Amino acid sequence: MEEIPVKVAVRIRPLLCKEALHNHQVCVRVIPNSQQVIIGRDRVFTFDFVFGKNSTQDEVYNTCIKPLVLSLIEGYNATVFAYGQTGSGKTYTIGGGHIASVVEGQKGIIPRAIQEIFQSISEHPSIDFNVKVSYIEVYKEDLRDLLELETSMKDLHIREDEKGNTVIVGAKECHVESAGEVMSLLEMGNAARHTGTTQMNEHSSRSHAIFTISICQVHKNMEAAEDGSWYSPRHIVSKFHFVDLAGSERVTKTGNTGERFKESIQINSGLLALGNVISALGDPRRKSSHIPYRDAKITRLLKDSLGGSAKTVMITCVSPSSSNFDESLNSLKYANRARNIRNKPTVNFSPESDRIDEMEFEIKLLREALQSQQAGVSQTTQINREGSPDTNRIHSLEEQVAQLQGECLGYQCCVEEAFTFLVDLKDTVRLNEKQQHKLQEWFNMIQEVRKAVLTSFRGIGGTASLEEGPQHVTVLQLKRELKKCQCVLAADEVVFNQKELEVKELKNQVQMMVQENKGHAVSLKEAQKVNRLQN
Repeated sequence: MEEIPVKVAVRIRPLLCKEALHNHQVCVRVIPNSQQVIIGRDRVFTFDFVFGKNSTQDEVYNTCIKPLVLSLIEGYNATVFAYGQTGSGKTYTIGGGHIASVVEGQKGIIPRAIQEIFQSISEHPSIDFNVKVSYIEVYKEDLRDLLELETSMKDLHIREDEKGNTVIVGAKECHVESAGEVMSLLEMGNAARHTGTTQMNEHSSRSHAIFTISICQVHKNMEAAEDGSWYSPRHIVSKFHFVDLAGSERVTKTGNTGERFKESIQINSGLLALGNVISALGDPRRKSSHIPYRDAKITRLLKDSLGGSAKTVMITCVSPSSSNFDESLNSLKYANRARNIRNKPTVNFSPESDRIDEMEFEIKLLREALQSQQAGVSQTTQINREGSPDTNRIHSLEEQVAQLQGECLGYQCCVEEAFTFLVDLKDTVRLNEKQQHKLQEWFNMIQEVRKAVLTSFRGIGGTASLEEGPQHVTVLQLKRELKKCQCVLAADEVVFNQKELEVKELKNQVQMMVQENKGHAVSLKEAQKVNRLQN
């Protein structure tokens, strides 16, 4: 699995009017024709991307975010998050403000990415796309659903799925069909987000916000295998997290009191935890040590993005004003450390798709084994009818019958468990028309096999039924074989008693296999419950 570094960009905003009026000096500059910035007189930092005061929203998006959108369509998870002090331009860059009042050229990363995602979807008619969005706010270390405000904060929980990815249980995910629907939900969530006025920022974000676009894609083009069967369609699930962090604040500059002061404490606490995670991941000497993801909600949510399986871009926004020199220097230091963080991106195939493929392959093997077993039983029956004077041949025949007894019962249990699992799976997992048709064909095949086995058992055992099972039929057959052998060869009782003990031992082994299969069935049902909770 290839490791890639977190990409880090630095964007320097222009001086504000009030800063220019107070004769603030520019302390952060871009070194021309390079990806370097200089702060103060001689502190130089190198980054993947550097944007000066004259950079445009379009330039930032095309350089940093467009490759992430392409990776999202390919099946990779992606994250972009804006980092920096309050009033440095994070929300403006990420596009988390009031979108309706923003002109086209001023739109941020999120609106542009939404448009391009749906443009890419329209260019892939051979793929079924299912798009969902969610919008979560971390306000004073509590999770809040911005798309369903009635949801209690206590109903949202951070968990890890079976692959170790971070998920929010209880968050509302809205199915969307167009870019316009996504923009409406984004606007609604932005309006519900906590904002406030401070001395440094008239529209200060008082919370961290994560806007997530989830894409499930099913490749409809199926390919034929060598044996004439068909491969199942590929299911790929990928997510794009857009993270707008609240800015770090100094109370002496913001003038916060009361509730604003409490908010500042929580904001700085979360950003401190994030800084500690970045420092731990970015220090080669501490890679094997504990990474403090659990120190704050925001770091738990960014676990996949920092040191995980996502492709990540960190955009550090800094103020050029000399009055913010210390805050800008700290932001650049953290950004420089983040360049040492390495992720291991992987394409996210759906676990439901993997299970269906595994079950179909197992069913194919079981069907072949069942046919082979039936052929073996028929051959054995014919040999028994003809009889043989050879004692060794009879012994071999008895062993073969006993072995087939255990195999037949084991295969029957496996097929029944697979049948039950696929019936439940059919009702819980969305299948396309081809998959449903293929599954129904398998159900019909099972019914035919059951009828064939029932007929076979009746032919062998007379009044034996399918419910009595192959075990009963085989015992009857063994008794008849023993009687024939006694009449023809007059074998002594010791040999037959020994064979009966072997049969009992095989029965015990069969019972152990049945218990083991029941254990597998319980595991399958537990996996179903997990899938239902995630869906």
